[in-house]
Amino acid sequence: MKEPTLEFRDVDQSRWDDLVRLFEARGGPKSCWCMVWRATTAEAKCPDGRSRKAALGSRVLRGLPVGILAYCDGAPVAWCSIAPRSTYRRLGGPDDYPEDGNAVWSIVCFFIKRELRGRRVSDRLLAAAIAHARSRGASIVEAYPVDPNAPSYRFMGFVDLFRRFGFEEIGTAGTRRHVVRLSLTSRTGSASRHRQPPRSSCPPAASCQRPGRQPRRRG
Repeated sequence: MKEPTLEFRDVDQSRWDDLVRLFEARGGPKSCWCMVWRATTAEAKCPDGRSRKAALGSRVLRGLPVGILAYCDGAPVAWCSIAPRSTYRRLGGPDDYPEDGNAVWSIVCFFIKRELRGRRVSDRLLAAAIAHARSRGASIVEAYPVDPNAPSYRFMGFVDLFRRFGFEEIGTAGTRRHVVRLSLTSRTGSASRHRQPPRSSCPPAASCQRPGRQPRRRG
């Protein structure tokens, strides 16, 4: 099946409506709003979708990085939650770099619309996420994927995907999640080690301009 032409953008206030459109489409993560690993103690007491949407929206409004969107034909079709590890709850990896909240960026979620699954979108989404973190000054990208047969946490990605990009396992978190890292500063942990994904029609998120508005298409 032909791979889609994708453009990648980081989520800011101007992209909030697009994020809402993707999350509230059929099959979207409109119950969790990618707040499972972000919620403060107070926010965790209000786990309904409406409260979680407001909590994520408040972060975007304050200018906090939350992730990137992939667009196809002007419509948002995929999401990757990538942000400084310091903006999440405890994720289970090593508690290092306490003095630099921007050093380690964490990937905690992928969502791809059903009609684009199986077309290597996850590879290209991960490549864009790595480039986005690097452009924001990250030294390390950390993730918490699972094995393909895992019954839970599948939204965090699969181990083989990250291995293809040169991530190295440094431990485990709980009984299912692996903790993997990619160094953005050392040659041995460089993103150049991975098999390059097909080139998209647009540079990574941090260096792109907003695409021209297309007629809106529903889910």
